[in-house]
Amino acid sequence: MSAGALRKNQLLTLRIESLSSDGSGVGHAPDGLVVFVPGTAPGDSAEVRIVKALPRYAFGRLERVLAPGDARIEPDCPVAGPCGGCELRHITYEAECAAKTAFVRDAFARLGGLEIPVAPVLPAPAQARYRNKVQLPFGTAPDGTLTVGFYAARSHRVVPCGDCRLQPEWMNALARRACALLQAAGAAAYDETAHTGLLRHLYLRQGWHSGQRLACFIVNGARLPREREICRTLAAEFELTTVLVQKNTRRTNVILGDAPPRAVLGPGCIEDTLAGVPLTMGVQAFYQVNTAAAELLYAKARDFAALRPDDVLLDLYCGMGSIGLSMADGCARLLGVEVVPAAVESARATAARLGLAPERADFWCMDAGQAAARLAAGGMRPDVVIVDPPRKGCDEQTLAAIAQMAPRTVVMVSCNAATAARDVAFLSAHGYRADAVQPVDLFPRTRHVETAILMTHDSTQ
Repeated sequence: MSAGALRKNQLLTLRIESLSSDGSGVGHAPDGLVVFVPGTAPGDSAEVRIVKALPRYAFGRLERVLAPGDARIEPDCPVAGPCGGCELRHITYEAECAAKTAFVRDAFARLGGLEIPVAPVLPAPAQARYRNKVQLPFGTAPDGTLTVGFYAARSHRVVPCGDCRLQPEWMNALARRACALLQAAGAAAYDETAHTGLLRHLYLRQGWHSGQRLACFIVNGARLPREREICRTLAAEFELTTVLVQKNTRRTNVILGDAPPRAVLGPGCIEDTLAGVPLTMGVQAFYQVNTAAAELLYAKARDFAALRPDDVLLDLYCGMGSIGLSMADGCARLLGVEVVPAAVESARATAARLGLAPERADFWCMDAGQAAARLAAGGMRPDVVIVDPPRKGCDEQTLAAIAQMAPRTVVMVSCNAATAARDVAFLSAHGYRADAVQPVDLFPRTRHVETAILMTHDSTQ
């Protein structure tokens, strides 16, 4: 069989050798062509149907497992496959950690062209019920009842899920109760195609250490039916700190609306701590969804930073400032940069609560690349730079400005090993050496993995 000779609907028997970074099993057809098969586990012998054949690789669908590999386990969620959220629920947690370590190593070696030691992933303290936030789309079940769930992979079809094992039990119970109350009140789920129906999403958030709870209804309208009655009932039954309603009447699949959410009960926000930093969170604020694992990540970032008492620390893409503020006691000055105004306001308020004057801890509301370029042009020379960019990674302006400022140490925190490898390769070509890479599992049972990277300037070696 020559390369590219695989045909759609062709059946193959494959041995699954490893997992790709999207959680699919990887096997080789008889001619050596790589075949990616979701839902398979390393070591499986599987019957696979080809669903798409390309010249250099193909995609297959698992028809049946002929002989399970040692890594395979029975998923403990009935909708793990259709939901698509837990790509790795069918393998042991040990195999998942090994796979995530391999994802990061492959990204740095193959995509970044870098020879860097990558440590084994730090496992999460808990593999179930770890999420402190969830956004559940409303939908209509086959029997016509109101439901919530998750979007199936690569679609906006709602897969009902009565008990997601990634989130605390009270969130699942509240979602079920809210559906019953709202259906009795005559509310219907939003239909994206027709732009009809009221209920778009149910947003739930918990302060992991404080125990405070927030619920927010995102609606295609101004308010819920029987709004105060339903909100009071849910608040009493589930010990909610605050309940909000947010209007989003746009034809969009963006979850949150533009207008601030309206507090029906309570202050409209909750409080918690992360790595010892007190935080106030509403609906818009970014906050790591796995508090316990995030504290492991922040501790590793602090170790990498190795701050000295007279250091200036620059925290780019700082969000609410939690990483930089968790290190502020180890340096002389902290400057954070974030483009979201509400996050900057929160960071400034937190610094004030910690007793840090603006000359000790200041935060700018600016694009990270523009701010870094301005600082570099102004001659600022931070000793340590922390970057925690979005999945797309750092832009080249930011990286070039970091290289120009030439800090002693750069610590990168990334949720995407591929873009992190690209950015580390850029800095490696501009005076830096990558000394350590530490993956941390913030998202058990999914394909996602966080990574902390230590880079040191050549002048310090």
